[in-house]
Amino acid sequence: MEIKKSSDGSALTMNLIGRLDAVTALEFEEEFNNSISGIDELTLNFEKLDYISSAGLRILLKMQKKMDQIGKMKICNLKKEVREVIDMTGFSGFLTLEEKKSGFSVDF
Repeated sequence: MEIKKSSDGSALTMNLIGRLDAVTALEFEEEFNNSISGIDELTLNFEKLDYISSAGLRILLKMQKKMDQIGKMKICNLKKEVREVIDMTGFSGFLTLEEKKSGFSVDF
């Protein structure tokens, strides 16, 4: 998995490319923990995320709990397969999911 980040003041966008699974989940968690200082708005762009496992869902849960304490988190541009996993596991009940981020242009 590849992670591309961009920030605008206290807002951070993390673009995930590839697979969020048992192998990459810890890398993603570490990158999140190293990036949230001074951040109160986190956007996860899943436009190029092809797969998410239970390990990836666990990290999203931990991230959501952390962001609930300091600001807000949203996930946008989910592929159908990733959205289905999030829906089937019930995670869509507590994660903020957006189909498209308006005015968003991916350049990577």
